[in-house]
Amino acid sequence: MGDKKKDPETKRNADKPGDGKLGRKEYEAELATLQGELVALQEWVKRTGAKICIVFEGRDTAGKGGTIKRIVERVSPRVFRVVALPSPTEREKTQMYIQRYLAHFPAAGEVVIFDRSWYNRAGVERVMGFCTPQQTEEFLRMAPLVERAMADSGIILLKYWLEVSEAEQTRRLESRINDPRKTWKLSPMDVESYGRWYDYSRARDVMFQATDVGGAPWYIANTDNKKRGRLNIISHLLGQVPYEPQAAPDVKLPKRQEPGDYQEPKLTLRHIPTPF
Repeated sequence: MGDKKKDPETKRNADKPGDGKLGRKEYEAELATLQGELVALQEWVKRTGAKICIVFEGRDTAGKGGTIKRIVERVSPRVFRVVALPSPTEREKTQMYIQRYLAHFPAAGEVVIFDRSWYNRAGVERVMGFCTPQQTEEFLRMAPLVERAMADSGIILLKYWLEVSEAEQTRRLESRINDPRKTWKLSPMDVESYGRWYDYSRARDVMFQATDVGGAPWYIANTDNKKRGRLNIISHLLGQVPYEPQAAPDVKLPKRQEPGDYQEPKLTLRHIPTPF
């Protein structure tokens, strides 16, 4: 059988060297190392008062939520804060478009992660007709100016686009349909968006062209292999921040006190069942 001709999108997302199966033990070992570095990054952010803002955008099912989960699961929620805003309220619809995001920008000593961001206007809102073409054009003109102001204020801004192939997106959406543990992940918008692959491709390309500016470029991650994608993103993220790990303190536990005259009182307490 001859090779089938690949369309531009399939060719763009073809497997690269190193996209093979990654064993769970190897993945977990690499992830543990990277998460240790994220803790070192966290302590540097606290120590220096750095401000980091990370934007995650991408195709539906590309793995934004899973990647964010692995970034934050071993760090402090007081430092790493995830922002996933719902649809705007009627009042917010009357505001300057980016206004509701400004309140969530990081202060000193914070890392803020946007699970989708102001770039909704350049993606889903544009494709699904939730805004006018003029509103999209105005946003694409203004976004680089806002991001330049963020950089001028000392915010380190990192923007990630997670890309997944058509075949893998189909497989993941079908999994959500058929697995009762995943049905909550499937929204009517996901179903409606599925048929508009190339509308999203065009919107993405225009967004890149307008907002891939020097101070805040887009970084693209292929996530057909979720495990490799997560490791690659976290590794790259760490490489973009000039953090300096601090030597671990030499901590010794003190001797625990003697019970003295303490005795447990006879209380009627409600212990939970222990079926396991």
